[in-house]
Amino acid sequence: MPPEPPRFTDAEIVAVRPERAAVDPLLPYAFFSEPEHSAAGVIEPVSTLFLTNRECLFRCLMCDLWQHTTTTDTPRGAIPAQIRHALERLPLARHIKLYNNGNFFDRRAIPPDDHPAIADLVRDFRTVIVENHPKLCTEDCLRFRDRLNGEFEVALGLETIHPEVLPALNKRMTVDDFDRAAGFLRSNGIELRTFLLLKPPFLDEEAAVEWTLRSLDHAFDQSVRVCSIVPVRAGNGMMEELQRQGQFAPPQLASLERVLSEGIARRRGRVFVDLWDVEKFYSCPECGPARKARLQAMNLTQQIQPAVACGCGGSAA
Repeated sequence: MPPEPPRFTDAEIVAVRPERAAVDPLLPYAFFSEPEHSAAGVIEPVSTLFLTNRECLFRCLMCDLWQHTTTTDTPRGAIPAQIRHALERLPLARHIKLYNNGNFFDRRAIPPDDHPAIADLVRDFRTVIVENHPKLCTEDCLRFRDRLNGEFEVALGLETIHPEVLPALNKRMTVDDFDRAAGFLRSNGIELRTFLLLKPPFLDEEAAVEWTLRSLDHAFDQSVRVCSIVPVRAGNGMMEELQRQGQFAPPQLASLERVLSEGIARRRGRVFVDLWDVEKFYSCPECGPARKARLQAMNLTQQIQPAVACGCGGSAA
């Protein structure tokens, strides 16, 4: 990696984007029930909603979540309508994720006037999880917490603690910003999970694994109880540009296996890997599906599973 990765402006990142998806501001763009290894140590269903709202304030270099957002402020009443629509169609669950491709406490994305209605809709859930930028963790978090009956959990994107790569991601935050937000939330009885990137731009394969594990350790040092590892993909325009320049390549499946295995082995908290479109990381069509199944099993059990054997070399961890 060069000593100083290139920096890109918001305008440069936006200029190479593909088309935005058509979305309905009154409907979540996706929702489903998914199993998760819970804090109680058992597998429980989670109602996961991807809400449609105004695009995130921040133009992160690697992000593709803006594709399912709007360019205008979210109208009042839209978010409660979306949640109601999804819950009427999902099976019962004790836990719910209200993900919105950005920040729950961005007032132009989730109108604060809707917080009472949102809290009422999720009053029967034991755990309510939202995502938010560390710099937007304010008293709004506490006011929303106070409206809930169950436990409140905020997912913060740490991404990486690499001192040169994090600034180059255009996330507009530092590791200290993350630590301050984590301390504020935990001191106010709000639980934490975090998102970490596997192989952001400007890192080779071995360095990517090393820095993901370093970032995981840092997150656990900040009392994070769940680390979700996201392998960086192409698909947002800028990542393709960096790939053409030789400054980005998607991670190998073996790296994902290694990070999950070593993360679980630490026994400091739950560690999950994001398996969305994991097929893109297959290098062998014979063992790829079995290796995906192994990762799924480790996500759910939080136990390291036997490696997959294959003539191609199979699982590396």
